[in-house]
Amino acid sequence: MMSVDAHKKARVGPCAHGGRDSQPHGQPARVRPDDCPDKPRGKRCPYGVDDPTPQRGWSRVGIDHATAPCAVASIRRWWGPRGKAASPQAHAVRITADGGGSQASRHRLWQGALQQLADAIAIAISVRHFPPGTRKWQKLEPRMFGHMTEHGRGRPLMRHEVVVNVIGHPTTNTGLTLQAALATNASPTGMQVSREDRKRRHRSPAKFHGKDWHYAIKPRQQRS
Repeated sequence: MMSVDAHKKARVGPCAHGGRDSQPHGQPARVRPDDCPDKPRGKRCPYGVDDPTPQRGWSRVGIDHATAPCAVASIRRWWGPRGKAASPQAHAVRITADGGGSQASRHRLWQGALQQLADAIAIAISVRHFPPGTRKWQKLEPRMFGHMTEHGRGRPLMRHEVVVNVIGHPTTNTGLTLQAALATNASPTGMQVSREDRKRRHRSPAKFHGKDWHYAIKPRQQRS
């Protein structure tokens, strides 16, 4: 079982960040007084994937938008070298996610991207969304995002490489380690899902709130 969620976006460039950081005496890091967008540098859009069993967190850092394909791409990159290696005989993956945002329970683009992932890895993906008003039930935010924010306090994020380095280095007393990688490809917005794609989707509602929050996406071609 794993969780997926998006961390808050931030400007990349000489922008101030709350908190304190040790700097050489008389040589503070210079930042702008405003927080205006820096188009050449873009933004940071981290998507976190948390597998509580091995105590390892994973984050894919986007450069522009937080979209449903970005969330699923984070799961795909986590599954290859990490999830599949930890559970090579797995026949299903269970994902917990928020009920809103880019991974909303009724988001057609989210379910379409999950269908492509299920087809690619040839196993079923079981999704459990948190009901509205229960965002704090999501354990990924305090387990991962709090440490990511604390580790990056007081540091201007001048380049995306700095963002990846800040996110990928925190460790905790409980043994949680975080890793991060940069996604350099753009994330287009305004994508549409055709009616034919929705008809070809193998979505099976669960017995409990299957129409609302809980369902499974099965591969269209079973593994031999």
